Amino acid sequence: MEDILLLVDEKDNFLGYMGKEEAHVKGMKHRAFSIFVFNKKGELLIQRRALHKYHTPGLWANTCCSHPRYGETTLQAVHRRLPEEMGFDTKLDHVFEMSYQVSFDNGLTENEYDHVFFGRYEEDPVINEEEVADFKWMSLEALKEDMEDAPEKYTFWFQKILKEFDFKKLL
Repeated sequence: MEDILLLVDEKDNFLGYMGKEEAHVKGMKHRAFSIFVFNKKGELLIQRRALHKYHTPGLWANTCCSHPRYGETTLQAVHRRLPEEMGFDTKLDHVFEMSYQVSFDNGLTENEYDHVFFGRYEEDPVINEEEVADFKWMSLEALKEDMEDAPEKYTFWFQKILKEFDFKKLL
């Protein structure tokens, strides 16, 4: 069954519902979330998106990202999706929100009002290979340097979030 997304305006006010595929084809703004999980060493857990994803397959992204579903709060969604993708759950704090829009070569558009969450975890994840091709822990310094050298390896939203929010203040 297809996910039903929550359509929102530029201020995250609820406007209605739409199927995930249709929302991305039409470029409709919808609610989303991005999770950033760090360990005690200050390293960020990042994932390489599965190679069969409908957009940005094989690119590196933050720990987990997705959308709340019909009838689900954003907080419920983060605690559903993190275990589904990465095999663990942890305390997550909402740290900021942002809006972005990007179109892909396959005709789909991500137009999201994104809620960004921060958490901590010390063990390696047990990834769901249907969702995640690989993972690694990276320091913010090494990650930002690699993003500058090879931005094509990373998702648009991941780069945007790291430019707009200073996670070091939470470490």
